[in-house]
Amino acid sequence: MNTQVSAPAVVVISHDVVGAAMAGPGIRYYHLARVLGEHVPVVLAVPSHSPTLPPATFTYAHYAQPTWEALAPLVQSATAVIVSNILAHALLPLAGKTPVVIDGYDPVLAENLAFKSHLPPEQLWELWQAQTTALHPQYQLGDFFICASERQRDWWLGLLEAQGRINPATVQADASLRQLVDVVPFGLPVQPPTRLRPIVKGVWPGIAAEDTMLVWGGGLWPWLDPLTAIRAVAQLASEWSHLRLVFPGTRHPNTQVAQDVPTHNQAARALASALGLLDKHVFFGDWIPYADWGAVLLESDLALSLHFDTFETRLAFRSRVLEYIWAGVPVVATAGDATSELIQRYELGWLTPPGDVNAVVEAMRRMLTQPPAQAKFEAARAHLTWERAAQPLIAFCRKPHFAADRFITVRQANPPIRSNHRSGDTPVQTLWRRLIRKGKRA
Repeated sequence: MNTQVSAPAVVVISHDVVGAAMAGPGIRYYHLARVLGEHVPVVLAVPSHSPTLPPATFTYAHYAQPTWEALAPLVQSATAVIVSNILAHALLPLAGKTPVVIDGYDPVLAENLAFKSHLPPEQLWELWQAQTTALHPQYQLGDFFICASERQRDWWLGLLEAQGRINPATVQADASLRQLVDVVPFGLPVQPPTRLRPIVKGVWPGIAAEDTMLVWGGGLWPWLDPLTAIRAVAQLASEWSHLRLVFPGTRHPNTQVAQDVPTHNQAARALASALGLLDKHVFFGDWIPYADWGAVLLESDLALSLHFDTFETRLAFRSRVLEYIWAGVPVVATAGDATSELIQRYELGWLTPPGDVNAVVEAMRRMLTQPPAQAKFEAARAHLTWERAAQPLIAFCRKPHFAADRFITVRQANPPIRSNHRSGDTPVQTLWRRLIRKGKRA
């Protein structure tokens, strides 16, 4: 097992498993490493318990723990390091030594507040404080920040402004601030998915080859709304006796996540059972191997992405929706997140309000009887490849550099608030008084 990187390379650090069974983070870092490897030497660092896929254009390294001691041998000779905001705290000693890219596509605090909402208030506050403290180093560590959408970029600009990173140095270097924060969304493989054998239809008990299959990609996280999907199927089942709703991924491939994170799994199964749908019209699986996922999508007649109206939803970028587009599957989705805007822009499905069962029923009926033309999916796929998505990151990794304010002292970047000696006012109060006087003279 390789635990050290000796030759100069861009090191991409994945905090999640990369292997036959992957969730969103593993998929993202595998493909970013693959695309970057076409342009520069790349090492993809994965947890020691992670299996691996064929490396393609990069090499693998493994680390035992997400700590500086474990990661230092991997990054000490790197030309640049790409790391999730989740692991940024472990790389703080790297600041000013190697250019660091912070991948902020995942709104961690928003997710964790949803994950842990069942905890007593005091414990939840302690957890929030610990996570906020752990995330704080990312703001000073990053030389370049990437995120998944323009909406997320606006959010990141606000975060960085509050941390003093939008300052004379960074603005003078690039007034657009694209050199500081840019968008690198999820992408799609250039090659379309293939189906070599049946995976679900005609294979899973209760699902025939000719049935109409609705697929729910990914997990049943707290901010998602599988219960509305089940209730909608209960209404439609009388019209479509062969309607089958499949939740193929209810057990996360990362065992730690599977143990620690609450989901709607039990509630969804209980509702399906109470409505008489379980193993008749609603089916649950564990997790589909990544190599088979494209084939499952090709078997599907309709794909679902339903969520609640939350802070997480406002910032989220649903990677599974991109995969629906990859396979050309019509989508019924809740409006409100960035990927629902893609569905609307390319006319690939139907959007519904949060929690509106009747609207979901109508959307399902419409998409099953009048699906979008495949030409619309082809147009979307041409613009959403990983190669296109990664362009800002490719440009940075070809010429890694430190942020314009990297070697400016903390005092310069975050000047202390001093009082106006004559009036006792702070600079903000002084400015406010001047604006008031100016307004009175106008």
